[in-house]
Amino acid sequence: MSIQFNKAEFILSAASPEQFLRDGRKQIAFAGRSNVGKSSVINRLLNRKNLARVGATPGKTTQINYFLIDGRIYLVDLPGYGYAKVSKSERDRWGRLMESYFQTDGLPDLGVLIVDARHKPTADDVTMCDFFRAGGCPMIVVANKLDKLKKSEIEHNLALIRETLDLDEEETLVPFSAEKGDGKERLLGLLQAFCE
Repeated sequence: MSIQFNKAEFILSAASPEQFLRDGRKQIAFAGRSNVGKSSVINRLLNRKNLARVGATPGKTTQINYFLIDGRIYLVDLPGYGYAKVSKSERDRWGRLMESYFQTDGLPDLGVLIVDARHKPTADDVTMCDFFRAGGCPMIVVANKLDKLKKSEIEHNLALIRETLDLDEEETLVPFSAEKGDGKERLLGLLQAFCE
């Protein structure tokens, strides 16, 4: 039975490992740099305007946010990384929280790494990719902000993302535009297939 991704409700913001949910439901973790449009991608997928908070300033997601989808799976919004305008101690706290999440057995079940289609992935993006791999977690890479590229740039930029993240043929790269909805059906199809 297919999952209704538009049936989404916010459940919890976890600020410490004791609050992580472990109730047997699959968890799909969304990760990305602070200004990559992670919340916008989530909102586009769920057909909601502001379920995941979209901030005028990057770095709005400071805790691990759980959304229950169709009563069956969790979409987990991880804190954005790589944003300079917060204190080092706050960045370190986010880092420890993320590490705890990835070191908890069985979390997450699937990773969705969101990168900027316009640029070569950053060192932080590569680290995040390694986090998913080290945990044996399957991963989908989403290249957001596709609408900001000229058609002639798309193929080259996608190849650069594949190369920088060392993606093999089995690992999926989805060109995406949270703004226009390009790639939404493909990504939803991949998430559905994973959840079945």
